[in-house]
Amino acid sequence: MPLFDVIGLGAEKHAVVIDIGAAYTKCGFASETSPRHIIRSVITHTINGERETVNVVSHEQDKRPDELYAILRDFLHQVYFRYLLVNPRDRRVVICESVLCSTLWRNTIAKVLFKHFEVPSVLFAPHHLLALFTLGIPSGLVLDCGFTETIVLPISFSVNVSLHMGLTVNPLYPKHLEEQLMERSLVQIETGIKPLSSVMSKLETLQFVRTCFVAPKFSGPEGEPRPASQVPKVDYPLDGGRIIRIEGQIREQTFDILFDGDEEGKSIATCLLDSILKCPIDTRKQLAENIVLVGGTVMTPGFKHRLLQEIYCLLQSPRYKENLFMKTIKMHQIPVTANCTSWLGGRPVFCAIFGALEVLADRSVTKERYNQDNKIPDWASCEEQTVDNAPILEERLERPVLSRRQTSGITSTLSNISSSLSSRLLSGSSRSPLASSLLQRAGGSPTSGASSSIKESDKETQKEEKKG
Repeated sequence: MPLFDVIGLGAEKHAVVIDIGAAYTKCGFASETSPRHIIRSVITHTINGERETVNVVSHEQDKRPDELYAILRDFLHQVYFRYLLVNPRDRRVVICESVLCSTLWRNTIAKVLFKHFEVPSVLFAPHHLLALFTLGIPSGLVLDCGFTETIVLPISFSVNVSLHMGLTVNPLYPKHLEEQLMERSLVQIETGIKPLSSVMSKLETLQFVRTCFVAPKFSGPEGEPRPASQVPKVDYPLDGGRIIRIEGQIREQTFDILFDGDEEGKSIATCLLDSILKCPIDTRKQLAENIVLVGGTVMTPGFKHRLLQEIYCLLQSPRYKENLFMKTIKMHQIPVTANCTSWLGGRPVFCAIFGALEVLADRSVTKERYNQDNKIPDWASCEEQTVDNAPILEERLERPVLSRRQTSGITSTLSNISSSLSSRLLSGSSRSPLASSLLQRAGGSPTSGASSSIKESDKETQKEEKKG
């Protein structure tokens, strides 16, 4: 018997929940309240004989299908056999996906799971719905702010109420941070202090985001230059004994690009208000009072305060003041960290909701169905299927329509049966306890009710015969 076949034989085999983000991947089991491991979404892969570290999610449209298949295969092999230590053949899988996930990526990861790892079933669950599951609310405005993209989705009773998605793709602040560091930062090496651009040509900005924060909105007069930053500098260690010095202005103003807007004037705050404005008018107040913030960027200190400040400033502008008649904006306090909210929502999908309602097999794609169709349906149009793989009836059974004569005949038959049963219960000098209880519940004599119903049915039958 292989080694990994004996791992976890004595334990209950819960489903595996995997949330693959642009920066980090959360993986764990459906029985737990937090991810078992949070790892980088990168894999060291051999391409054309050269070992290269590639990202699992970003730029997947530029990769060939066979190359993407090899990358996802190696990455999931690392997740199963290095971190989770389970046999993939015995575990169902939940993949927390973004609504902007490409079809190529979905089909490739499904092919890897079914063909290579032979998992029993796979469920692709959207991020925005999973975030609401953690709070137990059916409606809300979900703002998913990740490392490479920001999505605003209005949800009403677990359905996207607007075809418009407030969307701003923002590889801007990581790129902006890299440009600022290359231009203005210094690095200390063994020979002395030199500009960073003279030592390194490319820089991984993910680790330096931790040194930044979101500053409040500058409230000075329009056109007045911003004063010099009073934030202290930070020395951040690099590999090889090198130390990079990050200035306070870079730490303070890196995230301003998300709130100041792009060339079209779109920012996170404007996307959020535009999404509410595109929704039906009867759902706007409910959405504005149920805003849910998820994603790793939301965890930056000062992000929530700055977002509320920007929203209330925009509500005073003529564009929104004349169309959005609301004065209250409320944001939920999620039970976990913002980067693990979608993963936690994937847990009750199996344990609390799908497990209790026994619809797990209806919404998941099984291995047999995938081998038959060789495709993955979209999450919004996943067809229901039976548990025992029985054929699905395309035509619904219609309710038979009965005439008044047939209805009266059925009523009279039931009344005769009821009167005969009542007479048997009441026969004899003494009544049984069962008969007494029936009389008390009925509140009177059952024979009188039966006889009256028989008379009414006979009258209706005579009227039908005269009309005929």
